[in-house]
Amino acid sequence: MTELTHRRADGAVHMVDVGSKPPTRRVARAEATLVTRPDVVGLLAEGRLPKGEAIGVARVAGIMAAKQTPQLVPLCHPILIDAVEVDFDVREDRVVVTAEVATTGGTGVEMEAITAATVAAISLYDMVKAVDRLATIEGVRLVSKSGGKSGDWVRP
Repeated sequence: MTELTHRRADGAVHMVDVGSKPPTRRVARAEATLVTRPDVVGLLAEGRLPKGEAIGVARVAGIMAAKQTPQLVPLCHPILIDAVEVDFDVREDRVVVTAEVATTGGTGVEMEAITAATVAAISLYDMVKAVDRLATIEGVRLVSKSGGKSGDWVRP
Protein backbone atom coordinates (compact mmCIF):
# COMPACT_ATOMS: atom_id res chain seq x y z
CA MET A 1 0.00 0.00 0.00
CA THR A 2 1.36 3.41 -0.91
CA GLU A 3 1.64 6.12 1.72
CA LEU A 4 -1.44 8.36 1.79
CA THR A 5 -0.63 11.87 0.65
CA HIS A 6 -3.36 13.51 2.75
CA ARG A 7 -1.34 13.03 5.97
CA ARG A 8 1.49 15.10 7.26
CA ALA A 9 4.56 13.51 8.85
CA ASP A 10 2.96 13.99 12.29
CA GLY A 11 -0.15 12.08 11.16
CA ALA A 12 -2.45 15.09 10.92
CA VAL A 13 -4.75 15.37 7.90
CA HIS A 14 -4.09 18.22 5.46
CA MET A 15 -4.99 19.32 1.97
CA VAL A 16 -2.45 18.12 -0.60
CA ASP A 17 -0.54 20.78 -2.55
CA VAL A 18 -1.33 20.15 -6.22
CA GLY A 19 0.18 23.43 -7.42
CA SER A 20 3.26 21.88 -8.98
CA LYS A 21 1.39 19.11 -10.81
CA PRO A 22 1.13 19.67 -14.56
CA PRO A 23 -2.42 20.18 -15.81
CA THR A 24 -3.79 17.18 -17.68
CA ARG A 25 -7.21 16.24 -19.00
CA ARG A 26 -9.01 14.26 -16.31
CA VAL A 27 -12.38 12.55 -16.60
CA ALA A 28 -14.28 10.50 -14.03
CA ARG A 29 -17.52 8.54 -14.35
CA ALA A 30 -19.68 7.38 -11.44
CA GLU A 31 -23.10 5.88 -10.94
CA ALA A 32 -25.86 5.52 -8.39
CA THR A 33 -29.09 3.55 -8.73
CA LEU A 34 -32.59 4.43 -7.55
CA VAL A 35 -34.56 1.21 -6.98
CA THR A 36 -38.35 1.47 -6.83
CA ARG A 37 -41.49 -0.28 -8.08
CA PRO A 38 -42.11 -0.75 -11.82
CA ASP A 39 -45.26 1.41 -11.70
CA VAL A 40 -43.27 4.25 -10.11
CA VAL A 41 -40.60 3.95 -12.80
CA GLY A 42 -43.40 4.26 -15.35
CA LEU A 43 -44.70 7.46 -13.74
CA LEU A 44 -41.15 8.82 -13.54
CA ALA A 45 -40.36 7.99 -17.18
CA GLU A 46 -43.62 9.59 -18.36
CA GLY A 47 -43.15 12.72 -16.25
CA ARG A 48 -46.37 12.01 -14.32
CA LEU A 49 -45.09 11.96 -10.72
CA PRO A 50 -47.02 14.16 -8.27
CA LYS A 51 -43.97 16.45 -8.00
CA GLY A 52 -43.56 16.67 -11.78
CA GLU A 53 -40.83 15.85 -14.27
CA ALA A 54 -38.08 14.15 -12.26
CA ILE A 55 -35.38 13.49 -14.84
CA GLY A 56 -34.77 17.14 -15.72
CA VAL A 57 -34.79 18.20 -12.07
CA ALA A 58 -32.36 15.42 -11.13
CA ARG A 59 -30.04 16.28 -14.03
CA VAL A 60 -29.76 19.89 -12.87
CA ALA A 61 -29.30 18.74 -9.24
CA GLY A 62 -26.41 16.50 -10.29
CA ILE A 63 -24.71 19.26 -12.26
CA MET A 64 -25.07 21.70 -9.36
CA ALA A 65 -23.75 19.09 -6.92
CA ALA A 66 -20.59 18.47 -8.94
CA LYS A 67 -19.79 22.18 -8.68
CA GLN A 68 -20.35 22.16 -4.90
CA THR A 69 -18.20 19.13 -4.05
CA PRO A 70 -15.40 21.09 -2.30
CA GLN A 71 -18.00 22.54 0.08
CA LEU A 72 -19.20 19.04 0.96
CA VAL A 73 -16.04 16.92 1.00
CA PRO A 74 -13.42 18.51 3.27
CA LEU A 75 -10.20 17.66 1.40
CA CYS A 76 -11.42 18.27 -2.16
CA HIS A 77 -9.81 21.14 -4.04
CA PRO A 78 -12.01 23.77 -5.66
CA ILE A 79 -11.35 23.13 -9.35
CA LEU A 80 -12.49 24.44 -12.69
CA ILE A 81 -14.91 21.91 -14.10
CA ASP A 82 -14.91 21.75 -17.90
CA ALA A 83 -18.04 19.61 -18.29
CA VAL A 84 -20.65 17.63 -16.38
CA GLU A 85 -22.96 15.10 -18.03
CA VAL A 86 -25.71 13.38 -16.04
CA ASP A 87 -27.64 10.59 -17.77
CA PHE A 88 -30.41 8.21 -16.76
CA ASP A 89 -30.90 4.59 -17.80
CA VAL A 90 -34.55 3.84 -17.00
CA ARG A 91 -35.11 0.12 -16.41
CA GLU A 92 -38.06 -1.96 -15.13
CA ASP A 93 -37.66 -1.33 -11.40
CA ARG A 94 -34.77 1.13 -11.26
CA VAL A 95 -33.06 4.13 -12.74
CA VAL A 96 -29.28 4.02 -13.09
CA VAL A 97 -27.83 7.52 -12.85
CA THR A 98 -24.46 8.06 -14.52
CA ALA A 99 -22.42 11.22 -14.06
CA GLU A 100 -19.30 12.11 -16.00
CA VAL A 101 -17.17 15.07 -14.96
CA ALA A 102 -14.18 16.49 -16.83
CA THR A 103 -11.47 19.02 -16.00
CA THR A 104 -8.08 20.08 -17.23
CA GLY A 105 -6.04 20.54 -14.09
CA GLY A 106 -3.74 19.21 -11.44
CA THR A 107 -6.19 16.98 -9.57
CA GLY A 108 -8.92 14.50 -10.47
CA VAL A 109 -12.69 14.74 -10.51
CA GLU A 110 -13.64 11.37 -9.00
CA MET A 111 -15.36 12.95 -6.00
CA GLU A 112 -17.23 15.40 -8.22
CA ALA A 113 -18.57 12.54 -10.36
CA ILE A 114 -19.60 10.49 -7.31
CA THR A 115 -21.27 13.56 -5.77
CA ALA A 116 -23.13 14.36 -8.99
CA ALA A 117 -24.47 10.82 -9.39
CA THR A 118 -25.46 10.57 -5.74
CA VAL A 119 -27.25 13.91 -5.56
CA ALA A 120 -29.07 13.21 -8.83
CA ALA A 121 -30.27 9.90 -7.31
CA ILE A 122 -31.27 11.69 -4.09
CA SER A 123 -33.24 14.16 -6.18
CA LEU A 124 -35.04 11.27 -7.91
CA TYR A 125 -35.85 9.82 -4.49
CA ASP A 126 -37.28 13.17 -3.42
CA MET A 127 -39.49 13.17 -6.52
CA VAL A 128 -40.79 9.58 -6.02
CA LYS A 129 -41.12 9.45 -2.22
CA ALA A 130 -44.74 10.58 -2.33
CA VAL A 131 -45.63 7.36 -4.18
CA ASP A 132 -42.93 5.01 -2.84
CA ARG A 133 -41.25 5.67 0.50
CA LEU A 134 -39.57 2.26 0.23
CA ALA A 135 -37.46 3.35 -2.74
CA THR A 136 -33.72 2.99 -2.13
CA ILE A 137 -30.48 4.35 -3.50
CA GLU A 138 -27.88 1.67 -4.14
CA GLY A 139 -24.60 1.01 -5.88
CA VAL A 140 -22.93 4.40 -5.54
CA ARG A 141 -19.53 3.85 -7.10
CA LEU A 142 -16.77 5.14 -9.30
CA VAL A 143 -16.98 3.46 -12.71
CA SER A 144 -13.87 4.86 -14.39
CA LYS A 145 -11.29 7.63 -14.35
CA SER A 146 -8.66 8.83 -16.75
CA GLY A 147 -5.73 11.20 -16.65
CA GLY A 148 -3.29 12.22 -13.99
CA LYS A 149 -0.29 10.47 -12.50
CA SER A 150 -2.11 7.19 -11.81
CA GLY A 151 -3.44 6.99 -15.37
CA ASP A 152 -6.62 5.30 -16.50
CA TRP A 153 -8.74 2.98 -14.39
CA VAL A 154 -11.96 1.10 -15.17
CA ARG A 155 -14.02 -0.84 -12.62
CA PRO A 156 -13.64 -4.57 -13.39
